[in-house]
This record gives sequence, structure tokens and C-alpha cells, in this order.
Amino acid sequence: MTSEDARGEAPHRSPLLEFDDSPRAFIEPSEQIRPRDVPAACVVTFFGDSVRRLLERGQAQVISENAWEDGPHPLLEIEHEGRRLAVLHSGVGAPLAAGLLEQAIAMGCRAFVVCGGAGALVPTITRGHLVVVTAALRDEGTSHHYAPAGRWIDADAAAVATLTATLQGHGVPFVSGPTWTTDAPYRETPAKIAARREEGCLTVDMEASALAAVAAFRGVPLAQVLYGGDDLSGETWDHRSWQSQAEVRDNLLALAGSAALRLVP
Repeated sequence: MTSEDARGEAPHRSPLLEFDDSPRAFIEPSEQIRPRDVPAACVVTFFGDSVRRLLERGQAQVISENAWEDGPHPLLEIEHEGRRLAVLHSGVGAPLAAGLLEQAIAMGCRAFVVCGGAGALVPTITRGHLVVVTAALRDEGTSHHYAPAGRWIDADAAAVATLTATLQGHGVPFVSGPTWTTDAPYRETPAKIAARREEGCLTVDMEASALAAVAAFRGVPLAQVLYGGDDLSGETWDHRSWQSQAEVRDNLLALAGSAALRLVP
């Protein structure tokens, strides 16, 4: 018997295919995190600069520090359209983003709109162009712990409809379509980019499929909107200074907030 055989009957089978549908985990968020007085509607954002501006202007207060090993990822409360709104400064990458979403749900947030940036896989997604996520290709590991293995995960149709109606109501142009979620930005090879584009993916990101899976598992509505960042549609990579668009980022956070408020019954 080889050492490889000793590890199990299927040594080449990925553990990601071994989905366990048990509703309770060994470390269950609702048993570790106490509910508190938080807004029901929540924007999940990766825009640390936008979060800092809210705090510097005195427009937000910190409800929870959410301290992880890499530092705090605060949950804020702001007033938006005359109502209470939570803003979660999420972490980059599926595992951290999923864990922080779990904490926000356990604290009492009940409806979510995610706003972030993404790489453009097609030339029509110009810098700052908005993309409403309708589905995500699951090229990451986290979602496989929340849903059986599969290539795609669909977005929450009702939440997407609310998000698109909000954007339309504000006269904001956008497109809708799938995104490719990957754990490895430095392994986005030309062949993979071409294959994902042929499958219909408009963008590439690092969190969308995992966040959709967590929300579906926990039974909360969640929609996602991304803006065109760096460009992967040509012969060479173009960074396009996409993270410098403060106005786009702040406006997108506000639009996401309007949509999140509409998701709350």
C-alpha cells in the first residue's frame, strides 16, 4: 500500500467535492456572535478609501470593529435617505469576505448589496462601467462549503431585480451578466481568460460566487454590482489606475445603499 493509498480510497478526489449539508458547523456564527442593534440593510464594500472618507467626514459610526488577524474590518452605521444603513468594510478574497458576511448576518443584518471593482474581460466594460452580477463561475474554494459542487451559482433573482430597478431609477447606465470568481489573480492565464470570455463572463473578481453561496445558505437576499477596473481584454494587461476613482466608488456605495434599503421589507 502506498502512502497515497493510505490517505483514502480516492486520493485524487478534491475535498471541495465533499459537500456536507449539515446546517450547523462546529464554530457556528449565531452561537459565537451575539445579535445587536444593527440596521437591517447592509452594503458590503471593498472600498476602504470610501469607508475612510465616511469616517473622516463624521458621517458614520463604528458598530463593530470585526478585528481579524490582518486588522479591523469595521461594520459602520450611516444615515442614508433618512434611514439607518450598515456599511461593512469587507476583506479581499472569498474566505475573508464570506467570513465577514457571516458575522454581519449573525449580528442581525438581513439584506445585502455588494459593491466592488473587477477586471474587465471584454473591451466594452470601460473603466468605471457598472456590471450587475447575474451569476458567478465558481473558480474558488469557499462556495463549495456552502453549496454542492457545480460550475455556476446564480444570483438571487429578486435581489438583482431590486438592484437593477434602483440603478434605472437613478438613470445610471449598467450591463448585466456573469462574472468569473477566482482565488488566484496571478494565475489568470491567457487561455483561461479566453475560455471564461467564451462562457459569457464579463468580469473577473475574487469574491462574488462565495458571497452568493453564503447568502443562499443563510437565506438572506444579496445582490452584487461591480465597476470596470483593470482591463484583461487585450493583448496586455492595463491597470487603468482603476483604484483612483474616488467619485465612482463613493457614488456606487451610495447607490448600493439605496438598493439595500429597498430589499428590507
